[in-house]
Amino acid sequence: MRSLLYTTGSPFARGVRVVLDEIGLDYERREETTTPSAASRAEWTPALQVPTLRDGDLTLWESGVIAEYLLTTYPQRAGDDSALAPSMWRAGSEWQDRLLFASIQTLGTAATTVSQMQWSGIRHHGNSHLTRCAERIAHLMAWLEGRIGRDGEGFFGRVVSVQDIILTCHLRFIANRPLDLDIRLDAHPKTRALVNKMEERASFRNNPVLWWEPGITGYEADGTPIRAS
Repeated sequence: MRSLLYTTGSPFARGVRVVLDEIGLDYERREETTTPSAASRAEWTPALQVPTLRDGDLTLWESGVIAEYLLTTYPQRAGDDSALAPSMWRAGSEWQDRLLFASIQTLGTAATTVSQMQWSGIRHHGNSHLTRCAERIAHLMAWLEGRIGRDGEGFFGRVVSVQDIILTCHLRFIANRPLDLDIRLDAHPKTRALVNKMEERASFRNNPVLWWEPGITGYEADGTPIRAS
């Protein structure tokens, strides 16, 4: 039995769900809409993090590890959309591709850190560590823009890479949360074109962006959060 433990708003988990959809794999959705105890989370992973994938007797956590496992283990389905790259690392460009993915994950970690701290009442303005997180996102956006193919084709050209998927999930997370982070997509036209193209894919439409924080009990049909009264 294959199952995925994840929280509603996690961009890392959304990326894994999109990859599962791209490949065409069925799985049990173990979605958490409340903050679990450490003991409860530790039943799945000692890292206390999501997403966590169980596939038979194997348990994996960290979205990059899960994505690499899925690409390595399962053939992708045929579909109408452009093909998913069969590997996260291209022959002859492995270290560049690994650095690219790590940098995208750093951007996502910076954004989710700002989000998590905001729950505690600490905004990034006026906090030196969180201000550095916001600055890191801005510098990474400029660096990533220079590595995207023309016309928003993506990092690997015409095929869709996990890097394309995860970056889109992180940027849509930022855009759909009240974090006061300006990713300046208008100043990064290739990134904007890539995000728009990715959001048109069936796998993204099947896994819409949602966000969660304490007090949210559900969602309207259009994705608007419902808060506890």
